[in-house]
Amino acid sequence: MSKERDADIRAAIDVLKQGGTILYPTDTVWGIGCDASNAEAVRRVFEIKKREDSKALICLVDSPGRLQRYVRNVPDVAWDIIDLATRPTTIILNGAAGLAPNLLAEDGSVGLRVTSEVFSQQLCYRFQKAIVSTSANISGEPAPQTFEEIDPAIIQAVDYVCLSRRRDTSRRDPSAVIKLTPSGEVTIIRR
Repeated sequence: MSKERDADIRAAIDVLKQGGTILYPTDTVWGIGCDASNAEAVRRVFEIKKREDSKALICLVDSPGRLQRYVRNVPDVAWDIIDLATRPTTIILNGAAGLAPNLLAEDGSVGLRVTSEVFSQQLCYRFQKAIVSTSANISGEPAPQTFEEIDPAIIQAVDYVCLSRRRDTSRRDPSAVIKLTPSGEVTIIRR
């Protein structure tokens, strides 16, 4: 890992530990993030996005094993989906635990995605917690696929803007979204 990326991750983690918000590159689009277990930080993310807090937010984790820290019973099919996915895939699971209540859906479910992108994976791994990942846009506006497309109001509103991948102009799509019931029934929300 480069010294610059290492310093960037350390700075972002310092902000996350203090309950702050970050703007960071993910395996999909640029995201607004915070400590997924900190309800006040989650409230700030909703405020930055000008989004109703009745809508759930998704979280990134660094490895499949980390899912069990945040969901009481992960259905067996979830492991197969993670193993077989050819693109970033968010899985909505029931029985969330250890996360800020205001980031969950009304039914207590949570959307989790295992990231394999180098920066966001290392950030999650070194933070040792789930990190909120919601697109870096004002609610209702298009999700920015590159740093240059991010509204300056978002950049000014967060506590830390990551330096990594700012010059990356590759286009990335939002993740696929799949909802699983505790019995393993699959519903595709977004392809």
